[in-house]
Parts: sequence; structure tokens; C-alpha cells
Amino acid sequence: MFTRRTFLKATPLIALAPTVPEFLVRTARAATPQADARDLVVIQLDGGNDGINTVVPFADEGYAKHRKTLQINKGQLVKVNDKIGLHPAMADAGKLLEAGRFAIVQGVGYPNPNRSHFESMAIWHTARPDAENRPDAGWLGLGLDDAPKPQGGAPASVYVGPGTLPAALCGRKCIASGLTRPEDFLLAPEADPRPAVPTADGDNLAAFVRRISADAFSAADRMAEIARGKDDSSRYPASELAQHLRLVARMIKAGVGTRVYYARQGGYDTHAGQFGTHFRLLNELSGALKAFIDDLVAAKLGERVAVLAFSEFGRTVKENGSAGTDHGTAGPVLLAGDRVKPGLVGETPILTELDPKHGDLKVGIDFRRVYATVLEGWLGVPAKAALDGTFEPLPLFRT
Repeated sequence: MFTRRTFLKATPLIALAPTVPEFLVRTARAATPQADARDLVVIQLDGGNDGINTVVPFADEGYAKHRKTLQINKGQLVKVNDKIGLHPAMADAGKLLEAGRFAIVQGVGYPNPNRSHFESMAIWHTARPDAENRPDAGWLGLGLDDAPKPQGGAPASVYVGPGTLPAALCGRKCIASGLTRPEDFLLAPEADPRPAVPTADGDNLAAFVRRISADAFSAADRMAEIARGKDDSSRYPASELAQHLRLVARMIKAGVGTRVYYARQGGYDTHAGQFGTHFRLLNELSGALKAFIDDLVAAKLGERVAVLAFSEFGRTVKENGSAGTDHGTAGPVLLAGDRVKPGLVGETPILTELDPKHGDLKVGIDFRRVYATVLEGWLGVPAKAALDGTFEPLPLFRT
């Protein structure tokens, strides 16, 4: 994870290396993002979201058959069409759908589904189902490696939240950073080494490192401005996810230059007593999404930001004996934003035509098709190297 402190620790060692070509210095300083560059916000739903009760196929006879306790009455659902509705906790997502800013990719997964949280999440993060072919970098990091570098030392991606940096953001060349609040980038005045740092004249490696260091400080100073500035954005719910998205919105509106932002929402491993927990989680997700999109639309930035929400797998079609569901296979991927093509994408899984081996949902869309569309169709970066192959794009965005 990149911070000012970790960079400063590395600088004395780098400065002892031989000189580098002048073109490298100029290239590093000259790279800037496009003025109309688009931003991506990824929300990871940890634990395995129950897609069947998120995007509810109420007209499917298998729904009532397999969901006795967890079945949601048709009249309570947020209508999508005559056969499908959203969980009643997702009223705000329904408003986004009505406004043409919400899409649902149905039946998303990968071949030979793995029901381990750790292994399945590793597959989603690296876009490599085969563990032996898994790189030490993630799909977003590898994609951003080939993207123009943000100006002024800003990181290519930022994770907002507690815990470790998501593997999806790790690249070989691009910089990823993590923070919980803008103040995380600040140094106390007595700890700021800049007054003692020589000027960055010359073309040797020491000068190159000083320039990069200066860029890092510049980016951190920009974060300090955000921390001190007045946040007059639209009202956000009090949930942790909403507050993290509020911080993301502040960085986007401040023009930090970062292309990808990442957040997490935990708690979706609902083996028992699912109904109340799932209602709360989806209500938080839906409310946070609407507040975030509304905020950016009000700031006239709605067309340059898209949100993607995914979970490592869905839940079993049949509920268990504890009023919950167990680890399953395919599930929905949700998208939001002004340029998203609204509505349903892909075929709705049929709950009476299950995988004969495990008795669960069949995968309809390989998740790497979603990734390929996001990388090339939204971020404008090559997808083949990041995904280790070519995957047919999906109609997710309006031109």
C-alpha cells in the first residue's frame, strides 16, 4: 500500500542506484490523465450475497418451492418487470432504475464454481479461475498498468475503508493507496521532511526520485485541502458504506485524478436468520448508492462515474433449516451511473432448471465479460492482459 511514509522509507535506498536515462524522468513527469477520463467505483459485497432475494424471480414456480421461510411477497417487491422485482429494502435502487441509472447483470459467475470465500474472492480479484495461473496482481491493477498515469503523484486507485488493500487493485507499475478519511494522508508539520530535501535538478536517479517524492507530497497536500474543505454535498445515510462513498465523491469532485475507487460492505454470509440481516444490508447498499449518484449528478459529474457492485458468489436456491442460505454459485452484478444502460442484462436464472451436479443455479454470464466491458468500454484500457484472454463485451454502457 502506498503512503507518504512508505515512500520516504524507500527513497534513501533508491537514491543510491545508478543514474537513469533522461527520457525516463521526462516520461514520468509528463504522463497525465485525459481531461474527460472516466472513473470507476467498485463495491465488494463480502460473504456471498443472496442474489435470489436481491433480484427476485417471483413468477418462477421454483421460487415458492425452494423459499418457504425467506419467500418475499410479490406485493412488497420493487417492480422491475412483470416477472422480477427488487428486494423491498432496495427502494432507492428502484428510484435509480426509474431514472435510467441502474442495471442488473443476471446469473454472473465462472466455470466450476468454488464455494470457498477465500478461493472464490481470489478468482474475482485476479480474474483467474485456475490457481496455478494466478498472477501476483489484480484485474484492476493490471488494467491500470496500461492506463495514463494520474498527474501530480495521485494514486491510480484508492481503497476507502478498513483492513488490507484489495488484491484487485494491486498492479506491477501503477500505485494503489488506502485510506479511511482524508486526514490519513496528512503529516504533522514537525514530521514533514520537505524543507530538508534538496531541489530536484538534474537527470540522475536521485533527482528522479526527488521529483516523484515531490509529486507524492503534492497529492497528499491535495488530500489535505479536501480534509479541511467544507463538505456541502447532498445528504448521505449514516451507514459506514455511505460515508465511504461520500469520501469517494469528495475526492472525485476535488479532481484528485484517481481513476478507480474501491469500497467494501461485509456481512452477507447469511447462513442463519437471513431475513433481517439481508434487509439491513440491501437497504444500506441501496441508500448509499442513490446518495452517491445524486451527489455526483448535482455536481455535474454523473456522466463520468460508474459504480459496480459484486459478491464472490450467490447463495443456494433452497433455504436451509436455519432460516438462511448456504454458499451458492451465480449471482447478480449491479451497476449504477448516468451512462449505465438501465434494466436487466442477460437471461434470468430458472429456479427449476438447476445444475444437476450440485442442484444450484447455472452460470449464465462469465464475470470476465463484465470486467472486459468495464476495462475497455468504460475505463478505456486494454483488457486482454488483465484478464488473460479475450471476452465478449456486454451492453452495459450508453455511448
